[in-house]
Amino acid sequence: MKYQAINFEGLLGTEGFSNQLLTNHFTLYNGYVANTNKLMEEFAELEKQGKAGTPQYAEMKRRFGWEFDGMRLHELYFGNMVKGSLALDKSSKLCAKIAEDFGSFENWEKLFKAAGAMRGIGWTMVYYDAAGNQLLNTWINEHDGGHLAGAAPILIMDVFEHAFMIDYGLKRADYIEAFFKAIDWKAVQKRFDAASR
Repeated sequence: MKYQAINFEGLLGTEGFSNQLLTNHFTLYNGYVANTNKLMEEFAELEKQGKAGTPQYAEMKRRFGWEFDGMRLHELYFGNMVKGSLALDKSSKLCAKIAEDFGSFENWEKLFKAAGAMRGIGWTMVYYDAAGNQLLNTWINEHDGGHLAGAAPILIMDVFEHAFMIDYGLKRADYIEAFFKAIDWKAVQKRFDAASR
């Protein structure tokens, strides 16, 4: 099966995000899709040749999580953005759960933004852990490490430099404010509903 890149060009013109930044970011995402497909083809070829036990195969397997997660995390990130924010329904199950787990929506927002402002590259994410019935703000350093096993990603914010430096330089906090104005809370709510059934 070949993965197909999703067209996110509908986000062009989003307030707080220049078209140059978004176009560059889409190109980066397309590279993850292409590399995921390339690795899958190379696995199949090496397997056909009986070389699944080789160091080359092993190193490619180690690399696969980076490329695949790079593809999927960008899809989740762009997928929870919209041109013109769609506010969270204050009467929603998600809003109630945020208040239950963090004390209030405002407190959750403050803590999420603080995680996003940490020094380093990575992702700031809200996971829903169904086993513990809890929302968790999380920092993920690299695409392929630090994810919470069994938990569902609900909201994803890219905080690698490529997500903001063209527009904001080192002012990550300004990027985070722009991101919050572009969150598609309907998409986030849908993910939460699916994960919390």
